[in-house]
Amino acid sequence: MKINLHKLFTLLLSIGLTIPLLAQDKTFDDKINDIMAPITGFLGNLIFYPVTLGGYSIPFVLIWLVVGAIIFTVYMGFINIRGFKHALDVVRGKFDDPDDPGEVSHFQALTAALSGTVGVGNIAGVAVAVSLGGPGATFWMIVAGLIGMSSKFVECTLGLKYRKINPDGSVSGGPMHYLSKGLAAQGKSGMGKVLAVLFAVACIGGSFGGGNMVQINQATQQFQSLLPADSFLALNGWVFGVVMSVVVGVIIIGGIKSIAKITDKVVPFMVGIYVLASLIVIGANISNIGWAFGQIIGGAFDPNAMYGGIIGVMIQGFKRAAFSNEAGIGSASIAHSAAKTDEPVSEGIVALLEPFIDTVVICTMTALVIIFANYGDYTAQEAFVSTSTGGNDAGIKLTSSAFAQTISWFPYVLAVAVILFALSTMISWSYYGLKAWTYLFGESNSSQNVYRILFCLFVIVGSAISAKQVFDFGDTMIFAMCFPNVLGLYFLMPEVRKDLRNYLQRVKSGEIKRFK
Repeated sequence: MKINLHKLFTLLLSIGLTIPLLAQDKTFDDKINDIMAPITGFLGNLIFYPVTLGGYSIPFVLIWLVVGAIIFTVYMGFINIRGFKHALDVVRGKFDDPDDPGEVSHFQALTAALSGTVGVGNIAGVAVAVSLGGPGATFWMIVAGLIGMSSKFVECTLGLKYRKINPDGSVSGGPMHYLSKGLAAQGKSGMGKVLAVLFAVACIGGSFGGGNMVQINQATQQFQSLLPADSFLALNGWVFGVVMSVVVGVIIIGGIKSIAKITDKVVPFMVGIYVLASLIVIGANISNIGWAFGQIIGGAFDPNAMYGGIIGVMIQGFKRAAFSNEAGIGSASIAHSAAKTDEPVSEGIVALLEPFIDTVVICTMTALVIIFANYGDYTAQEAFVSTSTGGNDAGIKLTSSAFAQTISWFPYVLAVAVILFALSTMISWSYYGLKAWTYLFGESNSSQNVYRILFCLFVIVGSAISAKQVFDFGDTMIFAMCFPNVLGLYFLMPEVRKDLRNYLQRVKSGEIKRFK
């Protein structure tokens, strides 16, 4: 471990020291943008291929996710509602059997998965959605969060059911395994292998993009906003990236147990601080509550909204919610596969809490702060223009200014929160990407170290690239994962429903024992 850490540190440091030599006429940040622009453009056009419905252009990927979530909700008998209380009981350990196989508790699996979703997307991403979609995007984010709970239930149930227990006791699970094994059991082994490989490739890209570069990019921007504009660190985001890459590298070497030990402390703490600050802002502007909710409801159904009418507002809300809570993406099932239980359905029920916490609570809090503060230092038009033209003012900076309207010093707290959120998200996504990587290239230490080094290098890239570029690349790679995943879920959902009915019957009869 010491050798690996030393090699990682030496490599990253050497890269950091040579970067300034590469920046001649253009800064290193500018050169990275020039490289990434055509890549993100091509992939974005492919993944977000538009479909025209009723005169509106809608990315097919959103139709794919939303329709899937609706089908899973109805097919599972609205498990997102009727399973909510039981989910709270399970995550509190009332059904925990200490002899069950696995690496982490239900709570640790939940926080590890939440750390992968609760990040700067909840802070900066929501600001982007409200900028492009107006206040009405908030309504559709909530709707997407509620139905996304069902998608998360299905994929995380399957993730644990088809997980692989390695000889050393570690666990490998996720869509790669349930797509290949689950479909093979139905006589569709060829399809299962193809879908599993496609998912693994997209997951690796997603770990580098949305799970890494988006996080470090917005953390860097918030950090730089607190510095003098002409300072060295404000002009060279890559320096912050090098430091963060070393921190990430130290943590991820320890695997899921090391990650869970960090996330089960950081995530609840930072969520608590963020929600408390949001409530303070909302409370200070409580006189605007009627106006704010009028903007949200009215904007959600305004056919003449400057943001593209009802469909345009809906698209922004669904897009940001899907990116934030990752329901249907399949990533969370990788973390939940490591839970200590032999009841797959119980872990699926725990997982349905994630979109609720991530989107219905935290994303909504961010949106309300921005709306209650009336966009902070910006106007709605300024935020819209900045975001639509690739500017940086409508991301983390918009959220920061909205908080500062009520709590003048909160941008400093937000900087710490964003850095910790970004860190927790990056280390969780490093685990997701690693499991996809080892599925393709084997479980050897050398294979794992190659991935870890690449992941840390992308931390540096993300710190230097522009906000528009990084969000475009992040969205593209994350959403690419949903195509093979959701397709496989359609074939596998009948067995999930059967398992659900059996599980609930055994809970009701007392066959599944309560230990607390």
